[in-house]
Amino acid sequence: MPPMTQAMIEIPAEANQILNIVKARYNLKTKSEAITKVVLESGFNLLEPELRPEYVEKLQRLEKEKGIHFRTMAELRQIIEG
Repeated sequence: MPPMTQAMIEIPAEANQILNIVKARYNLKTKSEAITKVVLESGFNLLEPELRPEYVEKLQRLEKEKGIHFRTMAELRQIIEG
């Protein structure tokens, strides 16, 4: 496990209540664990899609699929229109 960073922070009462709810909901021992959970979950949503693991998995699945090969747009049009 990487070394932990300590930080003194000030948060509004509403944010504190939310941390207490997260702490209780996920049966966490400390507010530090609650902050970590909230930050990591929201961080995944903020990351660019190409950086998210599920996006990489989706790309790998798509690469395995077979596609229709064509050389020109006219050839593709002929394939589509039958």
